[in-house]
This record gives sequence, structure tokens and C-alpha cells, in this order.
Amino acid sequence: MGFKEQIDKNRLPEHIAIIMDGNGRWAKNQGKFRSFGHESGVLSVKDIVEGCAEIGIKYLTIYAFSTDNWNRPVEEVNALMELFIATINNETDTLNANNIRLNAIGDIASLPQQCIEDLKSAMDKTANNTTCTLTLALSYSAKWEILDAAKKLAKQVQDQQLTIDEITEVKFSSQLTTVDMPDPELMIRTSGEHRISNFLLWQMAYTELYFTEKLWPDFRREDLFEAIVDYQKRERRFGKISEQLN
Repeated sequence: MGFKEQIDKNRLPEHIAIIMDGNGRWAKNQGKFRSFGHESGVLSVKDIVEGCAEIGIKYLTIYAFSTDNWNRPVEEVNALMELFIATINNETDTLNANNIRLNAIGDIASLPQQCIEDLKSAMDKTANNTTCTLTLALSYSAKWEILDAAKKLAKQVQDQQLTIDEITEVKFSSQLTTVDMPDPELMIRTSGEHRISNFLLWQMAYTELYFTEKLWPDFRREDLFEAIVDYQKRERRFGKISEQLN
């Protein structure tokens, strides 16, 4: 029996976040340039997105490009930007065919203008889709996001639109880029690294973390299903004890 058949459809995580890691190492292992790994990683993205839609995952957020990634060699950054543009343009029809809405979070204004325009166009074209929301974290940093939210609240206090006592967890969350989606219940990271790398720090306070040795270009929907089966075996207590849950 495959992992898909083991999944309890009544206990699916509503939101899955993924750190796609290992493209460069995968390419190096094959004697190729890092850009080849990124291009191959797109196939994994397509398969995982379709896999999420297939079983009923409502939200999928993938860490596509962090603010730290701007420090990579210029050639690699340029290749990534060109790949983003090409992929967005090539896959919009597929997203619509699968009823998937495209979303983006991060410092989008820092992206190349063509990337911004194509991203906005694809988001507009898929805005009415309802099966799954695919969110790309682009030029994203959780520290940047949290700092930006704090600045927004500080400005509201300064303008006397808000008092300090009115700043709650709910109010703070409303200033984050993920305001319209639930916090992720499951975070998957490929390539064997065991860290969350400045990704959704506020939102992942209670997220279950799943790490796999597989490099991202080798990660497919059966691996996704295996991660979900593992997630469903866990007991999520949120500070309580097992007896209270049972």
C-alpha cells in the first residue's frame, strides 16, 4: 500500500510549508552547473503542487528565494530570476487547469520589474481559483516580515490610531504577509539540513517539522504523502498533556 492510501483525509494539514533545498548539490553530483539543479527543481514544484491539489491541501507555501539569496553569485541570481519569469509564464494555464490560485509574499518590490509584472499577471489570472493556494516566498525573510509588521503597528500608535494595549497576537498577525492564510501545520525541508532558515518564524510557532535527506529535484508527491503520513502519527498537544487530548 502506498503512502497516499495511508493518509487520513479527515486529518490533513490545511497548510504545508516547504523549504526546497539541495538543487545546487544535486547538480554538482551530476557534474552540472547549479542552474541545472534549479531548472530540475521546477519539475518537483509542479509535482508537489499537483499532489497537494490531488489530496485536498488548501495552502502550500514554498520558500523560493530568500533575502539572503541575493548574496549568491550574480550569474546564479540572474539565472534564478529568468527561471522564475519563464516558469510563471509557462505554468499559469496549468494552475488554472488545476484550480490553483497563485500568491506571493516577501519584499516583492526588490525583484526585477519583469518578474513583478509577470507575477502580478499570473496572480490576477488565477485569483478566482479555489482548490489550493500556492504561495511563493520571494525575496522573503521572516525577520524582515516581523520588523515590517512592528513598524506598521508603531506607525499606527504614533498616529493615535491604536494604543499599545490593543497590540495583541491577533493584531500583530494581521500585519504579516500571511494574514489571509492559516499558520502551517507541517513544514518540510529537503536535503538533510535541520534548520528553518529565517522562514515563517512567527507562523511556525507550533508547526510540525519534517526533514528528509532527499535533495529537492528528487522529491516527488509520494515523498510528500510520506511526510503527511508521518505528520498524522504525531500528537499535537499545544502545551497540554496527552490525557487532556484523549
